[in-house]
Amino acid sequence: MLFSALPALLLASLASVAQAQYPDPGACSGECFTHDPSVVKRYDGKYFKFSTLNLISIDTADDLAGPWTSAGSVIQGESVIDMAGNDVLWAPDVTYIRGIYYCFYSVSTSGSQTSAIGYATSTTMESGSWSDQGIVVTSTSSSPYNAIDSNVVNGTGDNEWYIQWGSYWNDIYQARVAIDSEYVFRSGNEQQIGYEPSDNHKMEGAFIWKGDGYWYLFLSRGICCTYDTSTDPIDQVYHVTVCRSDSPAGPYTDQSGVACTDGGGTTVLASHDNIYAPGGQGVFHDDAYGDVLYYHYLDTTVGVDYDQAKFGWNVLEWTDGWPTIV
Repeated sequence: MLFSALPALLLASLASVAQAQYPDPGACSGECFTHDPSVVKRYDGKYFKFSTLNLISIDTADDLAGPWTSAGSVIQGESVIDMAGNDVLWAPDVTYIRGIYYCFYSVSTSGSQTSAIGYATSTTMESGSWSDQGIVVTSTSSSPYNAIDSNVVNGTGDNEWYIQWGSYWNDIYQARVAIDSEYVFRSGNEQQIGYEPSDNHKMEGAFIWKGDGYWYLFLSRGICCTYDTSTDPIDQVYHVTVCRSDSPAGPYTDQSGVACTDGGGTTVLASHDNIYAPGGQGVFHDDAYGDVLYYHYLDTTVGVDYDQAKFGWNVLEWTDGWPTIV
């Protein structure tokens, strides 16, 4: 019995390994440092890559693969939000709505729940063109969530918009927002749409992508952003998962039917070979490449310090309504 079971066990093991293989990131040249990137392709074909730090740094290129060139910052000096961390800024999310680009950003300090999500507006995305508009969401030590890592997505109509945010604590929350010209107002009560019940709730970086009758909730899960490759279990460092719903407000479930509010999430991208701790992801449609998943990652042949994070991207394909990277 034992020997006859070995071939089946070996095949199952090999199948598991095969499923865990991922393609390498697409090429990147020039200014490739990034953390929590947001990528937008302007009407003239110019790519803009926004990143955590330096008051939301801006890099530009004529191709997604680069070469990327440093092109300034979104905010000049410091954010108008009077809070610790307003001269650094994290986790940009840039979206185009009715002729205006909106850059949502986070103000906080490491490990703090005293945080805020602000936004700036521009018609070109060029450095120096952004108007800082102030706060949309805040949190304190008495909040169930941490107001960082925001993302805005369209619902079922032109005027139906949702903002989602959160990191650790009770993880991912969402609320309706009204967007009128340069003004963004929270217009609904918040609800929890994602939660990791185990350990210290390592879930953040919510990004919802609308496509083919579903809304896809991409999340960054696991240890971030200080690593020790000798002790951190490889399956517990940053990786990207997804849940989906037929409503922008959820409920969201993974491919096995597990609720995203109960730790559900189908893995889309994880560490492999020298590619380590991918996360901080977003999705956009590129007329040159199709649907693209972008993210930051570390290269273990270079190092795993924060300032060694690189820009990664892969084309997304959809099988039975679920994304895979190629």
